[in-house]
Amino acid sequence: MADAAAATPATPKELYGLDILPEAEGRFDLVTLGGLVHRLDSGVFPMRKATKVDIHVSGGEFNTAANLSDCFGMNTAVVSARVNYPVGDLIHERVRAMGVTPFYKEFEHNGVNGPNHATVFSDQGCGVRAPVVFYNRSNEAAAMLKPGDFDWNAIMKGGARWFHSGGIYSALSPTTPELIIEGMKAAHANGAVTSFDLNYRAKLWKLWGGHEQAVKVGRAIVENCDIIVGNEEDLQMGLGLEGVDVEKDGKLDPSVFFAMIENVLKLFPNVKIIATTLREAHHTNHHSWSAVCWVNGKTYQAPTCELCVHDRVGGGDGFATGFFYGLMKGMGPQEALNMGWAHGALLTTFPGDTTMSTVEQVKALAAGGSARIQR
Repeated sequence: MADAAAATPATPKELYGLDILPEAEGRFDLVTLGGLVHRLDSGVFPMRKATKVDIHVSGGEFNTAANLSDCFGMNTAVVSARVNYPVGDLIHERVRAMGVTPFYKEFEHNGVNGPNHATVFSDQGCGVRAPVVFYNRSNEAAAMLKPGDFDWNAIMKGGARWFHSGGIYSALSPTTPELIIEGMKAAHANGAVTSFDLNYRAKLWKLWGGHEQAVKVGRAIVENCDIIVGNEEDLQMGLGLEGVDVEKDGKLDPSVFFAMIENVLKLFPNVKIIATTLREAHHTNHHSWSAVCWVNGKTYQAPTCELCVHDRVGGGDGFATGFFYGLMKGMGPQEALNMGWAHGALLTTFPGDTTMSTVEQVKALAAGGSARIQR
């Protein structure tokens, strides 16, 4: 009997301090809330000299749902706005192609100025030339969403194991943070874990309230979170926590991040897991890459590898996806962290914002695999 008891797998509560619904009890493994955007990517050409672009469908929250579905074979959903015009059709086609179930509030385009799906303009940079990213988020439909627009109980009917949103979406308008909080409260009421990727973006917050408003909003949201993703700069700027100068400390040194955990927990004792990537960009196409997490009182660090980066956009979402997958599967914290680290690393080798990896590739790299040809 003692041997049988010793062989019993640890529960999520024992591993992470969280109750995560078993797979059999969830219609959706993950429900995300955020804006659906399209990114116009001019590749190595600066946008000012571009003659053609590739179109990638994106959105930090959608990326996580798409990655978890396409690579890891899990059931996911995205809650968002959809505009009835050709760009909306293009986005919807990609949502369905990635295996994500959509829950939309529908908007009609007036043929002139919207409402719109946001456009992100980017180039990939090259070598010593950094990528350049800018937006057109004018009259964005997703920013118009507000509490009461969705029937959360209907969305989560049959069970939802996890609810996720992010700091970019919370920065779009005064109503989007309220909608995130509404979704998180409904998720908790239905037994789901909640997570939030801080993703502080100063450009977006300048439009309504600046840093002071960002901190107010971030704190209100994180009060409802079990898990947060964000580096030390996100913790400082997005939550107003004290820390060291993030520009002067080594990018791969986790001590700064770990030193801030105590400050997080003083304000948010509800948080059980905090995770982030560590990245040092030597030049645009060569990054050193690692990841760290704090789980239920203990700290963990992934290996460091050298990345040959094709397109860095979406790497952080790729990390979050792999990490969440590991937690949902009941892996130990170190193994879950390595899954996130591996998937985020692989995602930077593909064009676009969402995964092209297989779960076998992720597991192989997480276990210490190499780039030897697979025959």
